[in-house]
Amino acid sequence: MTRTDEVWKTATLSKNFLEGVRGAIPLAAEQLDILIRILQLSGSPLKTILDLGCGDGILGLTILKQYPTARVTFLDFSETMIAAAQQNIQPDFPDAEFLIKDFGTPDWLQSVQPIAPFDAIVSGFSIHHQTDQRKQELYGEIYQLLAPGGVFLNLEHVASASQLGENLFDQLFVDSLHGYHQNLGSHQSRAEIDRQYYSRADKTANILAAVELQCDWLRTLGFTDVDCFMKLFEIALFGGIKPD
Repeated sequence: MTRTDEVWKTATLSKNFLEGVRGAIPLAAEQLDILIRILQLSGSPLKTILDLGCGDGILGLTILKQYPTARVTFLDFSETMIAAAQQNIQPDFPDAEFLIKDFGTPDWLQSVQPIAPFDAIVSGFSIHHQTDQRKQELYGEIYQLLAPGGVFLNLEHVASASQLGENLFDQLFVDSLHGYHQNLGSHQSRAEIDRQYYSRADKTANILAAVELQCDWLRTLGFTDVDCFMKLFEIALFGGIKPD
């Protein structure tokens, strides 16, 4: 099967996302706040953390600000994304580690097994580019990499259960993009932003699955306390804990 996620290796697409989309994600601050709250209440020591498909490193950086002595590894298959993460993180956290690896195949495990197990593995808007079969395999690999009591949290783009839900999400995101670009000084109309949103190069790379289905996969693997902790149309924060 031809992989559609390879488009994210291109510097242009990664740069466009970081500069023109990342800051427009609705309720981004609230998502990060909830992620930290879950980690704080999980009971995990949070000494070793993996940010999987890290992009510009926002999840791992948020954790580092709360746990500055933690060992955080940032992994992505895009050189542009890793460069952005290094720029954001290394000035304040020079001991952070960065890996250019592709979790789309099991080979990525070789690069992180020497530093496993992890007290927490987090991922943001990345795993949905994999097929459902690969998602399930990856969740199993994550389970094996976690220490007993370790936490997995996935902040993800998930499938809507209805056309209404999908339409609501699309309208919300276009409104958010329009407002974000206006604040940056752009004079693009909402209609122009709308056209760009629906014709974007990465749209075919999205392979969305329902959050309920993905939570069931985690339960089947053995995760406990599995839940969807936050959901806004097609944005969901879900995960679970590996039993002691």
